[in-house]
Amino acid sequence: MPISSTAHIKIVSSFFGWNDPGAAFTAVVQIGTMLALIIYFFDDIIKFITHGLRSLIHGNLLETHESKQAWMIVCGTIPIVIFGLLFKHAIETYLRSLYVISGALILLAFALAYAEKVAIKKKEVKDVSWSESLIMGFAQSLALIPGVSRSGVTITAGLFSSMTREAAARFSFLLSIPAVFASGMYELWEVKDTLSGDGLTAIIISTIVSGVVGYLSIAFLLNYLKRHSTFIFIYYRIILGIFILVLLSAGVLAP
Repeated sequence: MPISSTAHIKIVSSFFGWNDPGAAFTAVVQIGTMLALIIYFFDDIIKFITHGLRSLIHGNLLETHESKQAWMIVCGTIPIVIFGLLFKHAIETYLRSLYVISGALILLAFALAYAEKVAIKKKEVKDVSWSESLIMGFAQSLALIPGVSRSGVTITAGLFSSMTREAAARFSFLLSIPAVFASGMYELWEVKDTLSGDGLTAIIISTIVSGVVGYLSIAFLLNYLKRHSTFIFIYYRIILGIFILVLLSAGVLAP
């Protein structure tokens, strides 16, 4: 959903007075989401891998439509890898402030609302160009800021690129697979020495739940966007962002 899972993990933990599970926990748990994406888009992924490898062997990356899309996704993933490594400390520390999260929720909501108003919404996934895939890739890197939302910001970029809502969401999901896989595996390796007992159990349960909910969310969102706009998510983001700011101002929540 374009409402930021990272933000909600932080918000829920703050509401219940739990310690912030941290960016590493969030990344590892999203392996469940990645598995949901792989299952849902399995046929597309097999085509991309097959055609991508074949085009590499033949020395022609644009050999087929599928190989072209596969390499577009690879190129679109590069920005988030670079920025993720460069700003790792900031992502894991002060960017997880509830002030940052509430601001990101609200600002992205207005950006998405503007995209909904001005977008032409005519292009399908097959019409995505190299420049548009890179634009969505750079947009995806903004999701490193909790509260932005990976799907939210890439759908916004897709709408600005004249894609239909469903096409923007579909390409957004496909683009997220390498990034979610890379971040999840990286953080899993980083915390491998601490995975034992209750901590390991919590991660396993959370990953399974995120996988099941992720699959249902993907199916729901793609079907929903065939007939509806994203304004229900826009209103939700604005209301939640303002609500968090009010609670912070009242001292009910700590940043």
